[in-house]
Amino acid sequence: MATEPVADGSVVVSTIDGIAAVTLSAGQTVFSVLPEAGLVGASLAHKGREYVNFHGGPSSAMGGHTTGIPLLAPWANRLAESSYRVGSKVVELSKLALHRDGNGLPIHGLLVGRSGWELASVKGQAGSASLVATFDAAADEAVMEAFPFPHELAVGFTVSPGRLMVSTTVTATGRRAVPISFGWHPYFRLPDAERDRIRLGMPARTQLLLDERGLPTGEEVPQQASIVKLGDTPYDNAYRLGADRQLLLASGRRRLTVVFDRKYPYAQVYSPVGADFIALEPMTAPTNALCQETTPMVAPGERFTARYVISLT
Repeated sequence: MATEPVADGSVVVSTIDGIAAVTLSAGQTVFSVLPEAGLVGASLAHKGREYVNFHGGPSSAMGGHTTGIPLLAPWANRLAESSYRVGSKVVELSKLALHRDGNGLPIHGLLVGRSGWELASVKGQAGSASLVATFDAAADEAVMEAFPFPHELAVGFTVSPGRLMVSTTVTATGRRAVPISFGWHPYFRLPDAERDRIRLGMPARTQLLLDERGLPTGEEVPQQASIVKLGDTPYDNAYRLGADRQLLLASGRRRLTVVFDRKYPYAQVYSPVGADFIALEPMTAPTNALCQETTPMVAPGERFTARYVISLT
């Protein structure tokens, strides 16, 4: 029997609201990213239907607000204090212009909406399209002031039919070891699905209880694998994952799964009541790990890579 030929992946450069966009396509799956707006993912569509909520558009991302699929680095979520220590190095943040939450806590790191990304490679080939972009943190004075650990980031996006893989590599380029606590904050949606008909599937996990500021209290609650309807339940929950790191959104025939590799042992699930999105966030360390000196470390000259995969059916 004859087999259908594999469609070539393609790369197109255009603009979204006047901001340069790179669009990767493979089969009926299309992903767009904005390098000038913090390398934020602006769209992920499959068979003509959108699976990402890019509320506020490029202007929101460039204003430092999370939307679409943003990278949170060098720390994900929030810090408990406006200073932190790494070994003998104390970093003071109180006088810096950082994005802060309603309690004044530094949140979402330094790269949301930040320019400075360079395209290292863009490629279309049989069955897939890919892009690699780099950011030299050591060359950005504002980043170094808040996170004085020279490093380079390399982010790779690979699109194949029904699938997007995102890889993030931190290379320590200076004489200091680099603490690792980055993550991603993808705002997902299921097309043509009301919130009360969407089911959230999570593996066996441990919930990290949070205080009124959204910081871990140290208390933990084991939870079994579950599939529940979103309904009127609000989510802003932190989890430590086990060997199974697959999270699921489903409604009728629509299905979105996210699988984290072993370098993403933590997850944040965020969806306020009534929201038309749900964020399933891979995290390399728990909230506030930078202040608690519990992050993984990358020695000078070494690198750390974490990956996650989004699948759409």
